[in-house]
Amino acid sequence: MSLVNTAIKPFKAQAYQQGKFIEVTDEDLKGKWSVFFFYPADFTFVCPTELGDLADNYAEFQKLGVDIYGVSTDTHFTHKAWHDTSDTIGKVQYALLGDPTATLSRHFEVLREDQGLADRGTFLVDPDGIIQLVEITAEGIGRNAEELLRKIKAAQYVRSHPGEVCPAKWQEGEETLAPSLDLVGKI
Repeated sequence: MSLVNTAIKPFKAQAYQQGKFIEVTDEDLKGKWSVFFFYPADFTFVCPTELGDLADNYAEFQKLGVDIYGVSTDTHFTHKAWHDTSDTIGKVQYALLGDPTATLSRHFEVLREDQGLADRGTFLVDPDGIIQLVEITAEGIGRNAEELLRKIKAAQYVRSHPGEVCPAKWQEGEETLAPSLDLVGKI
């Protein structure tokens, strides 16, 4: 079953963010756009390139009012150690959530039960706590922050413009579609 258009489940997690340990709960997401960015593990290979890409584009996410939560089954202590020892992860300003009990990984259905690791999963949650986007990739396939930004802009546009949809490769400012009987067979 797809998680798209379903509500996120209640959770509480310890995180490392900007030199502090913090607690993050589902209540913190209310009224905001959020990205949950699951990755297999700290101190690995593709993961830091993805988290670094998000860090390099973090200001753009913030301009859109989007909070980012990096999540792995490591602890918040491990996240701090990685942040302190990696130049790439040292750039990360968004919260890195520890999920050592795999609660979040199970909630978002990305847990590899036999390994205790999360798949590469990206979830966009709207201000009502409803999942609007799900992307799961194999471990060796890194994601692209700029493409995620494009998809977020499309989701935000559709939310604020009922009756309109964004076609393939839509970019902000381009034409959208208004689905109707008149368009059937004419695109």
